[in-house]
Amino acid sequence: MSENDYDAFAAAYDADNESNAWNAYYERPAILSLVGNVAGLRVLDAGCGGGAHAAILVERGAQLTGIDASAGLLEIAGRRLNGRARFLVSDLNGPLPFADGSFDLILASLVMHYLPDWSRTLSEFHRLLPPDGRFVFSTHHPFMDHQLAGHENYFETYSFSETWQRGERTMTMRFWHRPLHAMFDALKSAGFHIETLSEPQPAPQALDLFPDAYKSLTTEPRFIFFTAVKA
Repeated sequence: MSENDYDAFAAAYDADNESNAWNAYYERPAILSLVGNVAGLRVLDAGCGGGAHAAILVERGAQLTGIDASAGLLEIAGRRLNGRARFLVSDLNGPLPFADGSFDLILASLVMHYLPDWSRTLSEFHRLLPPDGRFVFSTHHPFMDHQLAGHENYFETYSFSETWQRGERTMTMRFWHRPLHAMFDALKSAGFHIETLSEPQPAPQALDLFPDAYKSLTTEPRFIFFTAVKA
């Protein structure tokens, strides 16, 4: 099985994502609170996976388009939304199949750490937004992924891998660490003004449901969240 092959375990990944501590009680509520009111907005869910965020955004009134590199996850998203959103296979490492200014808001949940280079992707996101359009994203916290990777130099941009177990499947996932200043520099170079940087706490319900994860997430930041505006 090749690295980052979500098609090979799409159903198991989506089922885990739906209810685990890290996604359901930490990342998802945190990023959706940063997104705010989406009623009537044209929203691009970049790296939409099985559509967990998309379903909530559509319920809140968004006109949603989702893209992902995994056809298997998009199939799940399509079933979940049942015609209430548009989904396309697309690779964030290349040009995106939309006209300039097509979206008012771009959401990228836990996808940027898969990209070896942010410059092309951020340039495309900038093109797709109108002036003052917003880009909201979450990614691996650079302090934590550096600690987990065991790499000797935090200031380098480097790749590392983790082994995931989802259901009966084992998967090797490859990610890219970049230091915090590199994230800021990439956003600024692409023409974005950073509005918010957030290191949130998990939802209170996680304390009873996942006490070990809750303790970890309240003492060690796993993800980092940004909102940025097209300058």
